Amino acid sequence: MPINQADNTDTLLEVKGLWKVFANHPVNISSPDNGTLEDLQNNGAVIAVRDVSFKVKRGEVFVIMGLSGSGKSTLIRCIPRLIEPTKGQIIVKGQNVLDMDEKRLIEFRRYETAMVFQHYGLLPHRTVIENVAFGLKLRGVSLQERQDRARHAIARVGLEGWEKHYPSQLSGGMRQRVGIARALVQESDLLLMDEPFSGLDPLIRREMQDTLARLQKEVNKTIIFVTHDLGEAVRLGDHMAVMRKGEFVQQGTPEEILTNPADEYVERFVAGERVILSGSNRQSIYTSMPNRANKQAMSVPVSAPVAVAGRR
Repeated sequence: MPINQADNTDTLLEVKGLWKVFANHPVNISSPDNGTLEDLQNNGAVIAVRDVSFKVKRGEVFVIMGLSGSGKSTLIRCIPRLIEPTKGQIIVKGQNVLDMDEKRLIEFRRYETAMVFQHYGLLPHRTVIENVAFGLKLRGVSLQERQDRARHAIARVGLEGWEKHYPSQLSGGMRQRVGIARALVQESDLLLMDEPFSGLDPLIRREMQDTLARLQKEVNKTIIFVTHDLGEAVRLGDHMAVMRKGEFVQQGTPEEILTNPADEYVERFVAGERVILSGSNRQSIYTSMPNRANKQAMSVPVSAPVAVAGRR
């Protein structure tokens, strides 16, 4: 179920006509047509993102879903310009990220957005609390303040008591909790999550989804969440987009995409999941989803994560 229904109609993020072409030479797609794109591909270029546009409201969870190689991770990394877009606009709180110079871009990454990666991105030689506080250290926050904020974030994700441990001493689920705490401590409006739970065991994955649901109720972030798992998208997303070969083939609420797929590709994508989502121990997804905003997240106690010491 989606973890928040945004009441504020203010748009925090708007992406307009975004393209990303990987090539060994500069490319010009000011007026892209089929002939131009075909010539680029014939010369070895890879068109990873094709003319993508979407809007995300404050407090909303927008899920980008697609199979491996569809371009979803490239797209989310274009937002903070970890990958440099070829063309388009990325407007965050009224500012076009593509117009930012190096200094302004560094400030944007440090203060206005935070990212959670699939493979954690933790510093192995730093403890849990040092990893969580690292972004605050780069901002110049005092030692006492960043430790206080880091401890609070660590407690929020259920890792209180693990502050002095190193990443190698934690399980995968615990490492991802550290990654989420590191993002939360930044207190940025925009949270980017690139398949953060895809490498976890099913039980731990479900626990992390519940943790995110609970945290979103508390902090009400604007989240862009990338996944290839339809069940995860339905549980977490207010709106979602299905991506194929660099393009959005459908956007809408989870209900809209499940009940009215735009084409054969989307139909095949969702068909296999309907049975799972409407399993024997719960109602059909079509009858249960409208009431999802009224349900409490089914999370385990945060003080006792399923992934505990000794699990690697």
